[in-house]
Amino acid sequence: MTLGLINANPVVHERRERLSRAEDPPHHPLTHLHPDDVLDALDVFDTVRDIRDPEHPYSLEQLSVLSEESITVDEKLGRIQITFTPTVQHCSMAAVIGLCLRVKLMQCFPPHFKVDIKVSPGSLANEEAVNKQLNDKERVAAALENPNLRQLVDECLYSNELYTY
Repeated sequence: MTLGLINANPVVHERRERLSRAEDPPHHPLTHLHPDDVLDALDVFDTVRDIRDPEHPYSLEQLSVLSEESITVDEKLGRIQITFTPTVQHCSMAAVIGLCLRVKLMQCFPPHFKVDIKVSPGSLANEEAVNKQLNDKERVAAALENPNLRQLVDECLYSNELYTY
């Protein structure tokens, strides 16, 4: 845990209304996927948009750390790519944010998807090191074995269930 906030006064944006598809019945993005369904960026965004920032009680969507436009899905190649933008260039929580995204996707989507998580180019001072860390299976596994880090990730993933929007 840090002694002071990295970004004490983040810009908070309004949450967008959840988009629904006219042809789809109301559903939770995690429960409607069947083998014949096509996964798209909206499905992925709906899954990760409510992850809480490690420093603030706001979601990654509210802080504009990620958006539907920052997600690409190639169903044929089985790839999901998320590019996120930390709120400040010297964000020490970028690796934690990326780890939260990876864990959520690992929990919610079939394991045949290759997931790439990257920091937006030019948005972080140590962008290359964070990108390497987030996409190295051994480093991710080692990070998740750290009980304090795992607790922080779980808080970011599941504390949003306490909030009402």
